[in-house]
Amino acid sequence: MTSDLPDMRASDAERERIAERLRDAVAEGRLDMDEFEERLDAAYRARTHGELEPLVRDLPAPGGGPAPLAAPPATTTAGAVDYTRRTGHPPTSTGAFAFWSGFGRKGTWTVARRFTAVVLQGGGEIDLRDADFEDRDIVIRCFTVMGGIQITVPPDMHVDVRGFGFMGGFGEAGSGGDPDDIAPGSPRVTVTGFALMGGVGVERKLRRADKQRLKEARRRERLEKRESGGTKDEPA
Repeated sequence: MTSDLPDMRASDAERERIAERLRDAVAEGRLDMDEFEERLDAAYRARTHGELEPLVRDLPAPGGGPAPLAAPPATTTAGAVDYTRRTGHPPTSTGAFAFWSGFGRKGTWTVARRFTAVVLQGGGEIDLRDADFEDRDIVIRCFTVMGGIQITVPPDMHVDVRGFGFMGGFGEAGSGGDPDDIAPGSPRVTVTGFALMGGVGVERKLRRADKQRLKEARRRERLEKRESGGTKDEPA
C-alpha cells in the first residue's frame, strides 16, 4: 500500500489510477472544479507514493468501500445550477403524445407542474438537464403501450420513481442517487404512471456543460503529461 512506502517512486499507472478517482469524485459532486484541477495537476506531477496518497485521502475508496478518513460533506461542483432561478417560470409544455411516432422535450424548456406523456407503439424523450420548472414540486406522468419513454435527469436532482410495468419495465438506473449529491433548491420530481409491454426509464447523466468541463480538464492533463514527460528523466 502507498501509506507503507511513502517514498517509493510512483508509476504512470498509479498516477492514472489516482486521476481516475479524482474524475469520479468531481462527477459525483465531491470535488468542485478548482479542487479537481489542483489535485489533478498535483497527481501528474507527483513522483512518490507519499505525494499521491493525500490527494485522495478524503475520498471514498474504490469499489464503494469506506474512506480511509471520515469524508467531509459533499461540495458543490463548479458551474452548479442555481435551481431557485430556474423555478417559477410559465410552462412551455404540459404534455406530449406519440402514436406510431416519437416526441422529444429537451434542451431549454419549462416543465409544467403536471406533465403527462402518452406513447402508443412509439417513443418519447424527456430531458430535464437544461430545463426550467413551473413549480418546486413536479409530477411527470408517463403512460406507454408497446412503446418507450426515456427520461434523463442530472445527478444533482431529486427524483422519485413510483410507476409500474406490466410485461414491461418502469424504473430508474442507479437508484435514487446519493442524497448528499442533491443540490440545494432542487425541484422534487415524481415520475409515475405505467408501462404495458413497453418501458419507462429514468437515467442520471451529466449536463453537457459538465461533460465539456471534464473534457477540457482531461485535455489539459494530457498536455501537462507531454510537457512534463520530456523533462522528468533529465539529469540535474
